[in-house]
Formats: sequence, C-alpha cells, structure tokens
Amino acid sequence: MNNLTEELGCWMGSEQGNRTEVALPAMNALDNLASQHPSDVGVVVIGRNEGERLVRSLESVRRQADCVVYVDSGSTDGSVAAAQELANAVVELDMRIPFTAARARNEGFQRLLEAGHDTRYVFFVDGDCEVVDGWLRTAVQFLDAHPDYSVVWGRRREKFPERSIYNRLCDMEWQDYPLGETSACGGDAVARIEAIRQVGGFRADLICGEEPEMCVRLRKAGWRIYHLETPMTLHDAAMYRFGQWWKRAVRAGYAFAQGAALHGAPPERHAVRETWRAWIWGLALPLATLCLVPLLGRWALLLLIAYPVQLVRLSALRPRRSARDNWLRAAALLLGRFPEMLGQLKFHVDRFRRVQSGLIEYK
Repeated sequence: MNNLTEELGCWMGSEQGNRTEVALPAMNALDNLASQHPSDVGVVVIGRNEGERLVRSLESVRRQADCVVYVDSGSTDGSVAAAQELANAVVELDMRIPFTAARARNEGFQRLLEAGHDTRYVFFVDGDCEVVDGWLRTAVQFLDAHPDYSVVWGRRREKFPERSIYNRLCDMEWQDYPLGETSACGGDAVARIEAIRQVGGFRADLICGEEPEMCVRLRKAGWRIYHLETPMTLHDAAMYRFGQWWKRAVRAGYAFAQGAALHGAPPERHAVRETWRAWIWGLALPLATLCLVPLLGRWALLLLIAYPVQLVRLSALRPRRSARDNWLRAAALLLGRFPEMLGQLKFHVDRFRRVQSGLIEYK
C-alpha cells in the first residue's frame, strides 16, 4: 500500500494486452458536429448489459464530443453491436481477468490516449446515464478557468423516479450530495488527463468505491474537486425490487470498509465515519440489546428506542423536501445500515481469506 501509483500501473502496462479492441471510423455525424462542441474533451462510457439505456447514453454524448470510447464488461445483450454504430471505438474487456468498473475506466482511458486526439480532459460516464446537452461545454469552461481543480462534476438526477420508491430514493441520494468544493466525485465526472495520469488512474482491483479512492490520491497530490449545480446526467437505476436496493446497500458497505482500510488513517480518515455508522446501527446496538436481555429483562429493549429517535432526526435533515420524502429517505438510511454492515463483513472475510471479491451487482 506504500506505493499506490506503482500498483495502479495496470492500465499503463500489464492490462494493455488484456483487451479486445474494435476501432471504428469517425462518423459523419460526429464530424459535422465538431464545431458545435469542445474538441479537447474525450468520453469514456462503461457498461454491462445496459441495452437501450446504453444506446440513449451514447446518442446523448456523441452530440457533445469528438471522441467517444465505449468499454464493455462481458455484455450478452447486444451492447457491443449497438456501440459499434454509435462510438468511435469499442473495447471489450478480457473476461478471463476479474473485471471491475475501475478496470473498465482505465482501459477506456488508455484507448482514448491512443486515439491521438488533442484532448486535455476526459469525461467518465456510466452506460445507464444520458448526458444533458451543454454539460461538457460547461465542465470544460470551468476547468479552463480553474487550473487547480482536477475534477468537476454536476447534478445527476434519476430519469424515472416515479416508477418505484427505490428509483425515488436514488434521486434523493443524488440531490443530497453537497455542492461546491468536495472531497470526492461520483461515477460521472470530467477530469484533467494530466491529473489522472499523475496519480495512475483508478485502482483496478476495487469492485466499488473507486471514484472517491482516486479522489483521495488526487487531493494528496494537490488537486481540488468541485461539484457544480449544473445538470449533468439522467440516470436510469431501474430498481423495482427490494432485493435490488438491499444488494446496492451491501455494495456501499463493502466500499466503505475497503476505503477505510486503504485511507482510514489520520489525517484523511476516509470512509471511517460511514464505517462506524454501519457497525453501530447495524450490529452493535441490536447485539447489545440481545446480550442485556438476560440481565435486565424487558428493560433492555429500551435501547431500541434509539432507532425511532434516529429516524426522527434523519427526517429533519432536509426541510426543503416534502414530509413524505423526508420520512422515506430517513427510513431507507436507517434500514440501510444493516446491509451496509453485511457488506463490511464480506469485505473483512474476503480480506482475511486474501481473495478478490466478485462484483456486487444489483441489476
């Protein structure tokens, strides 16, 4: 762990030969639009079995950029064929090697560099997101005007929040991210190529939480990160079952534990608060109640009053939302501590066994 840059050299060396690449000629439509959008930003789109969501994503971004690279992680739904019609280049990951979103972004970034375009910035975006018209121009203008910032990101919103409470919860989650200078960014963000190369890209072995982990290293290198209020992407979570929401929370817990293991020491204390929060509410409090029942009888159950008290506290954090949404968000945050705790347990078991965990996918 003492030299993360060396460990992160996969996209510069060993992984370069572990992908299947399909280079495509530039499309006339892109050539005709070249004068209408910034030419110094390239785009890396990653996806796995996103279907029509990927088509909408690529169509939205090719209107705004000259060079679009799509990286596919073993799709079986025809995503590669669809991307070959819409992207400038398609990279198919070698599935004999454990794949992650971080590895996909690194290989897409490398392919973008190999394309030879005069790009100074790269926009990483997930294949289930549509890019809002004008976002890339806004992002480039911000980075041009602020040379000490390495990453800028904007507002992500859910495209169909009305279709399920889980989609609605995602939309509220996106709204809760603080604006202004931040310590991390999400999966959709525009970054300086210079800065990404300086820190060695994403850590390819992380199955989740790779964006905030890289942001830790960017900030240690002296770079800053900014979150604009400008609309950036429309996300299609497509979550319609409780099991999907639960698995997504398990993945979040895994990311917190992994982040704390890597950068939890002072002064960074990365993900430490989130880690302890899950342990306290997801395990310590119910376990303490159970242990005290033989000693105190029913009085031990008074400890559980902490849950409704916490629910009321959380529901009051966002007064600008409706009361219904505040209670829904609060209940999800509190209930989510349990799958987050399970995700952390999974990380520590994997770490003890020294095995690489597979992806925790909710779709």
